[in-house]
Amino acid sequence: MPKGTRYTPEQIIGKLREAEVVISKGHSAAANKIGVAEQTFYRWRKEYGGLRTDQAKRLKALEKENTRLKRLLADAELDKAILKKAASENF
Repeated sequence: MPKGTRYTPEQIIGKLREAEVVISKGHSAAANKIGVAEQTFYRWRKEYGGLRTDQAKRLKALEKENTRLKRLLADAELDKAILKKAASENF
Protein backbone atom coordinates (compact mmCIF):
# COMPACT_ATOMS: atom_id res chain seq x y z
CA MET A 1 0.00 0.00 0.00
CA PRO A 2 1.16 3.57 -0.64
CA LYS A 3 2.51 5.68 2.17
CA GLY A 4 -0.23 7.21 4.31
CA THR A 5 -2.80 4.54 3.46
CA ARG A 6 -4.84 3.30 6.39
CA TYR A 7 -5.15 -0.39 7.06
CA THR A 8 -8.34 -1.99 8.31
CA PRO A 9 -8.19 -3.94 11.58
CA GLU A 10 -8.44 -7.17 9.59
CA GLN A 11 -5.46 -6.18 7.45
CA ILE A 12 -3.47 -5.19 10.53
CA ILE A 13 -4.10 -8.54 12.21
CA GLY A 14 -3.08 -10.30 9.01
CA LYS A 15 0.14 -8.28 8.86
CA LEU A 16 0.87 -9.06 12.52
CA ARG A 17 0.40 -12.78 11.82
CA GLU A 18 2.82 -12.49 8.89
CA ALA A 19 5.28 -10.77 11.20
CA GLU A 20 4.95 -13.58 13.76
CA VAL A 21 5.89 -16.07 11.05
CA VAL A 22 8.89 -13.95 10.05
CA ILE A 23 10.01 -13.64 13.68
CA SER A 24 9.61 -17.37 14.24
CA LYS A 25 11.98 -17.96 11.32
CA GLY A 26 14.61 -15.97 13.19
CA HIS A 27 14.45 -12.66 11.33
CA SER A 28 14.66 -9.59 13.54
CA ALA A 29 13.38 -7.04 11.02
CA ALA A 30 9.79 -8.26 10.88
CA ALA A 31 8.40 -4.76 10.29
CA ASN A 32 10.44 -4.37 7.11
CA LYS A 33 9.37 -7.79 5.84
CA ILE A 34 5.66 -6.92 6.15
CA GLY A 35 6.11 -3.46 4.63
CA VAL A 36 5.50 -1.12 7.55
CA ALA A 37 7.69 1.11 9.69
CA GLU A 38 9.06 -0.38 12.87
CA GLN A 39 7.19 2.18 14.98
CA THR A 40 3.93 1.24 13.22
CA PHE A 41 4.60 -2.43 13.83
CA TYR A 42 5.11 -1.93 17.56
CA ARG A 43 2.05 0.33 17.82
CA TRP A 44 -0.08 -2.27 16.03
CA ARG A 45 1.31 -5.04 18.21
CA LYS A 46 0.48 -3.02 21.33
CA GLU A 47 -3.08 -2.32 20.17
CA TYR A 48 -3.99 -5.48 18.27
CA GLY A 49 -1.59 -8.12 19.58
CA GLY A 50 -3.49 -11.25 20.54
CA LEU A 51 -6.82 -10.10 19.10
CA ARG A 52 -8.89 -12.05 16.63
CA THR A 53 -10.42 -10.30 13.65
CA ASP A 54 -13.91 -10.17 15.16
CA GLN A 55 -12.53 -8.74 18.39
CA ALA A 56 -10.67 -6.04 16.47
CA LYS A 57 -13.86 -5.07 14.61
CA ARG A 58 -15.70 -4.83 17.93
CA LEU A 59 -12.88 -2.75 19.44
CA LYS A 60 -13.01 -0.26 16.57
CA ALA A 61 -16.81 -0.06 16.78
CA LEU A 62 -16.64 0.61 20.52
CA GLU A 63 -13.96 3.27 20.04
CA LYS A 64 -16.11 5.00 17.42
CA GLU A 65 -19.17 4.88 19.71
CA ASN A 66 -17.10 6.19 22.62
CA THR A 67 -15.93 9.14 20.51
CA ARG A 68 -19.52 9.91 19.51
CA LEU A 69 -20.70 9.80 23.12
CA LYS A 70 -17.85 12.04 24.28
CA ARG A 71 -18.82 14.58 21.62
CA LEU A 72 -22.46 14.47 22.76
CA LEU A 73 -21.41 14.96 26.37
CA ALA A 74 -19.20 17.92 25.44
CA ASP A 75 -22.11 19.50 23.53
CA ALA A 76 -24.47 18.95 26.47
CA GLU A 77 -21.95 20.48 28.91
CA LEU A 78 -21.54 23.49 26.62
CA ASP A 79 -25.32 23.94 26.42
CA LYS A 80 -25.54 23.67 30.20
CA ALA A 81 -22.83 26.30 30.68
CA ILE A 82 -24.55 28.68 28.25
CA LEU A 83 -27.91 28.27 30.03
CA LYS A 84 -26.29 28.75 33.44
CA LYS A 85 -24.59 31.94 32.27
CA ALA A 86 -27.82 33.27 30.72
CA ALA A 87 -29.78 32.47 33.90
CA SER A 88 -27.26 34.23 36.16
CA GLU A 89 -27.35 37.40 34.04
CA ASN A 90 -31.15 37.65 34.28
CA PHE A 91 -31.19 37.84 38.07
